[in-house]
This record gives sequence, C-alpha cells and structure tokens, in this order.
Amino acid sequence: MIIQTAFLGDEILATPVVETLKVNFPNCEIHFLVKNGNQGLIENLASLHKVWVFNKKEGKIGEMYRLIRSFRKERFDLVLNLHRFGSSGMISVLSGGRKVIGFRKNPFSFLYHVRKEHELKDGIHEVDRNLSLLHDFDIHTWVRRPKLTPSEAQIQKILPYTKLDTYYCLAPASVWYTKQLPAHKWVELIRILRKKGSVYLLGGPGDRELCQKIIKESGADCINLAGQLSLLESAALMQKARRNYVNDSGPLHFASAMNAPTTVFFCSTTPHFGFGPLSEDAQIIETPSTELECKPCGLHGHSACPKGHFKCGDLPMEKVLN
Repeated sequence: MIIQTAFLGDEILATPVVETLKVNFPNCEIHFLVKNGNQGLIENLASLHKVWVFNKKEGKIGEMYRLIRSFRKERFDLVLNLHRFGSSGMISVLSGGRKVIGFRKNPFSFLYHVRKEHELKDGIHEVDRNLSLLHDFDIHTWVRRPKLTPSEAQIQKILPYTKLDTYYCLAPASVWYTKQLPAHKWVELIRILRKKGSVYLLGGPGDRELCQKIIKESGADCINLAGQLSLLESAALMQKARRNYVNDSGPLHFASAMNAPTTVFFCSTTPHFGFGPLSEDAQIIETPSTELECKPCGLHGHSACPKGHFKCGDLPMEKVLN
C-alpha cells in the first residue's frame, strides 16, 4: 500500500514509487490511497491493482476507521506512507501492515518500522525524496519520471483541440495566491502567444471565472477549457502543445508526467524546494532569491503577499520561450 493523500501534484510525484516497485518486483500487488477527487489521475495506471479513496468530507474520523478496517483485511506486506501528516500516519500504523515505512516528519512516525528524512535542502527533488523510502530494498532499476496514462477515450475527447499545428496551454490558477502569476502577466503572455498560435486556458471548475477574466482583458480570441476537461484529458492536451505555461502547482507536474514542453513561473516559492519541472524541455522563470530577501516566504505560499508588494510575481514575459 502506497499512501499519498495530499494535493494533485504530490500524487503525481508519487507515481515513480509505483513504477519502480513494479519494474523491480513485477509480481507484487500495488494499492494506492489518495484523497477523494484525485483518483481520476491514476485510474489508468496499469501497475496498480487498486486505488483506494480517502473521502474526508464524509467525516474524517469515520473514514479513517473504515480504511483501517479494510486495510487490516488486506494484510499488506508493506505500507509506504509518503504523506507527512497525522491522519495518514495513524492509518499507516493501524493498517496491520507487516512493515511500515515513511518520513520522520509524520507525527506518528515513531511507530513506523523504518523512518526516513524529508529534507527541503540542496535542491533534492520530491521524486527522489519519495524514492528514498525504497533505498533498503534490492532495487536495480529506478524510475524517476512521473507517469500519467490517459485512456483512448480521453485522447479522443481532446482530438478536436489538437488538430491545430500550433497551440499553447496556460494554467493560470493555483490553490495558493502567491504561487500564482498575477492575472495581468497572463494577459501579457497571451498577447505574445496569440500571434503565433491558438491559446487554451486550463483549470478546474473553480478556475473558470479567473480564466475568463484573463481572456477578456487580453482582448484575444482564446478558448476557456477550465472545468471542461478531466484531469487526464488536460494532461493529454498538454502533451501535444507547442508549449505549456504553468505556476508552481499541479499542472506543472502534469507536464512532467507527459514530458511536455513547459515554462514554469515560480513566484513566492523556489524550485530548490524540490518541486521543479522534470520535462526534458523545461524553462524556469523566477526572480532570484538574491534580489528579493523575502523570497521564498514559505513552502506553500500564502493567500496574500506578507510584505504587501508581491514583487516576486513581477516576472518578465519577454523571456518566455514560445
């Protein structure tokens, strides 16, 4: 059992653990526990036997006990907890798994059989931190690139949008405001890109209003696909794009998993935290920390700039690859 019940990006960055286990131990049966709403991302992974869902909205405590009871019936040989918060730690230690491995930062890690460090230093990528949980096993082949597998039906769904010779995908939203490139910068970017090809804006249903506002202010003829495509349909569309433009957010990791050309805007955060792009063709745009003493201001960002100026979001659009 692999447990990762955090954000979409965290789930994607856990898939190399799945693939590494399957390559080295092809007969093993792999289960994956994710947060409700994220299951669509990995539903097509052939390496997985079963995807379990932690539906916290149904009552967190009740859900935890439901999962614990179910896991104890499965009699897992190994439980790998990539999540670093208490709920997943409790589920792990009460799962009945013969061996539980996870990160020391989890408050219940003192009950694990093996604890590993999770350090945000030296630019170690989150994929490598996750894979460190497997260092005690006889691993000969390491799979480092995340993996998503759109189905044939999902690929067919986005075909009308991919028939154009040149199109760009933009994902302007983020859960955290200070991870999000300001709207007027997206407007500036659209005006640059629209001269060279079509522009699609991607996101969830809650991002549709922001995308529509950006399109209106740009004055350009763009297509707002926020809330219109599933997660894997969005990933499939990004794979064929001339280039994708994203924040330090979930769509960044979609692009990595599809090895799609990507430009990433790092505002309040930094790729040195270990969540940078893994695409072969990747560009990072950010203000160096040496020029802004307040950057980075946190691992996840904030709902507003703590200093009130948001200078880290004032990034040069003329430097973007297109």
